[in-house]
Amino acid sequence: MARTAKQALEELSRPGPHEVLHGDLGLVGLPGLVLTPRSGLGLPAVAFGHGWMQPPQRYRELMRHLASWGIVVAAPATQRGPLASHRLFAADLSTALDVCAGVRLGDGGISVDPERLGVAGHSFGAGCAVLAAAQDERVRAVATLAPAESRPSALAVAGRCRMPALHVAAGRDRLAPSVAHAEPLARAWAGPVTLRTVGKATHLGFTEGRHYSDLLLDGAPERGTRRLARALLTAFFLRHLAGRRDYDVLLSEDVRGCPIDLTRGPLAGAAAR
Repeated sequence: MARTAKQALEELSRPGPHEVLHGDLGLVGLPGLVLTPRSGLGLPAVAFGHGWMQPPQRYRELMRHLASWGIVVAAPATQRGPLASHRLFAADLSTALDVCAGVRLGDGGISVDPERLGVAGHSFGAGCAVLAAAQDERVRAVATLAPAESRPSALAVAGRCRMPALHVAAGRDRLAPSVAHAEPLARAWAGPVTLRTVGKATHLGFTEGRHYSDLLLDGAPERGTRRLARALLTAFFLRHLAGRRDYDVLLSEDVRGCPIDLTRGPLAGAAAR
């Protein structure tokens, strides 16, 4: 029997079938984290960009979740200062993909298919993910959480991005409100695109744990926001990197607290709105 969107959300909110290994990107010269399934050849991989001044550890739950569903995730820990460079961090995301695709991970029993690479990020890291996607022809899918504009402009290069994208905005975001950031980015996207809004989310709702930057930025970690984000990103990357269609209903239908605001193009979701 076909799943409903609610059923798909429930399933993808829970950990997947794979045991997860945690590693250190620093062993190959790039500070950061890498999380993988315990084994698997020809796996998809995603480079994840942290938010402004955030450590990658604040997204460990999301990365572990993706890895439990069979997706390798690498998160550089560079450009974490207040004057961080979008351009350099975008290059680091591409370098993280180089590592995933070019190095046998774990004890050599894990490999990544260079044709199944994606990028994702939160806030600052989301803008950098767009820059990386525009420059790196290997990128097959892009997902952003509360995306913020970048320098150079993510909005300006979105018209060159023809891969599928999922942009998830925060409805109570006072740092990067959707009307000024996620929505224009989605409308400028050249490829299939979906924009959704987590209505009760704040800018930091996608993070976990405590950090001194909580005193400087808007919002706080939110369990419900993270639950929606990990289910949506898992469905999106399973579809566009792993070729799995069994959770497409979650990409094409509204779910409580996170409706579809805009969708356009094949494989983006439901009919254009």
